[in-house]
Amino acid sequence: MTIKRALISVSDKTNLIPFAQKLTDMEIELISTGGTSKALAEAGIPHRQVEELTGLSEMLGGRVKTLHPKIHGGILGRRDTQAEEAARHDIPWIDMVVVNFYPFTSAVTSDMPMDEAVEYIDIGGPTMVRAAAKNLAWVTVITDPADYQLVASILEKDKGLGFDLRKQLAEKAFALTSHYDAMVQRYFLETASDPVNGSFQTVQLKKAMDLRYGENPHQRAAAYQLSHANNGILSSTQHQGKPLSYNNLLDADAALKTIQEFEQPACVIVKHANPCGVAVSDTIDSAYLKAYEADSLSAFGGIIALNRECTKTIAEAVASIFMEIIIAPSFTKEALETLSAKPNLRVLSIENNQQSDWEMRFITGGVLMQERDTQRIREADLKVVTTLEPDQTAIQDMLFAWQVLKHIKSNGILIAKDSMTIGMGAGQVSRVDAVDIAIRKAGGKIQGTVLASDAFFPFRDSIDRLAGTGIRAIIQPGGSVRDEEVITACNEHGIAMVFTGKRCFRH
Repeated sequence: MTIKRALISVSDKTNLIPFAQKLTDMEIELISTGGTSKALAEAGIPHRQVEELTGLSEMLGGRVKTLHPKIHGGILGRRDTQAEEAARHDIPWIDMVVVNFYPFTSAVTSDMPMDEAVEYIDIGGPTMVRAAAKNLAWVTVITDPADYQLVASILEKDKGLGFDLRKQLAEKAFALTSHYDAMVQRYFLETASDPVNGSFQTVQLKKAMDLRYGENPHQRAAAYQLSHANNGILSSTQHQGKPLSYNNLLDADAALKTIQEFEQPACVIVKHANPCGVAVSDTIDSAYLKAYEADSLSAFGGIIALNRECTKTIAEAVASIFMEIIIAPSFTKEALETLSAKPNLRVLSIENNQQSDWEMRFITGGVLMQERDTQRIREADLKVVTTLEPDQTAIQDMLFAWQVLKHIKSNGILIAKDSMTIGMGAGQVSRVDAVDIAIRKAGGKIQGTVLASDAFFPFRDSIDRLAGTGIRAIIQPGGSVRDEEVITACNEHGIAMVFTGKRCFRH
């Protein structure tokens, strides 16, 4: 299609002037509005203002500029059957629409008053874009400055634009209007008292990267980031190492979610989306050493997450073993130099690891949405149910164990001591099997430990397994019809037990 007239109204003026100049050089008439018109005038680019075409100046505080039959008729009219009607109403055809929108998300925050926020909702822009995209048979719509050069080069060569390109640009335009509406809806949901009650939940994603393959080499995969997100693993800075894989991303995300539980210096090591070593300490160096020693066998080839700057000491330790990824808020210069000796090791810094208040999980044909599990069990929440009461050291270890337990697959059992994981039984179909695995993983370090269970014990058999192991206290939700049997078993074996009244499943 030959382009004779173009309407330009853009908020993002990147590369506007060079593109407009090229259109003018090709004798394409330009029509413009407001700030775009001012920019064109300052650059000496001839154009007509929209009000010259409509005969009306903008009104209602700028809310109405382009909402006029001469604009939308010129965009929407069918060139094959409606030319005579358009001429009767003195409507000139508009062959190209170059529009992008007010930056709603950068201008509006969830705490902004509603009457102020709605003024940033663009009406005229999306309306023109949708009209032009609908009429792709005759009209070209451009919403991304990155497309200016391509369009200009084709126009200079062919004097027109083919249908395939117009279709591609129309698809991009509808993606933009959909994304824009979703951003506005997101603002309304965030300001609602209960976001999960929204009739519709719109998830807008942008491709972050193509992946070599998925969970297995025969599966294709890609990573997409929430379009409004600036946190998490997809917002990290990668200093070195191979590209992240599908499984890397899942494991790294699990590590980030776990490390966020702690304010003290902490280290988390993850394998197959489950923590295998977690520890807190007075220093980050000590926390790393404890987490690694918790299960050095399982840590091989794992993902390390720190909640403090990575030091040279940690870097030297990591460089001496095989690990897939190390994540920290930052790295000292010396740490980065040391880690560079392992060029395949992925080194990631993440400044913003703030988690969303809500989480979604895809199932076949739908999505499950729930509040993120942010519950914190504190000493005052614990109910001692056995004759033997746990001492303060055991209580602190139980509270630490509970924070980690939230992040291993249920049924989950975790054994801990001195703010360090000792053994875990994760993702078992039987709680007694999970207990057996955790005991075996703890090995000779089990003496004086505590045990955490993410749900109640349905029978006393799990407690009987603990007799003589050296486990001295148990933390669990309680709530079983056989709680009294379980409590009796603890009393018989000299094990203290506390109830939280809450479980912490992670399916």
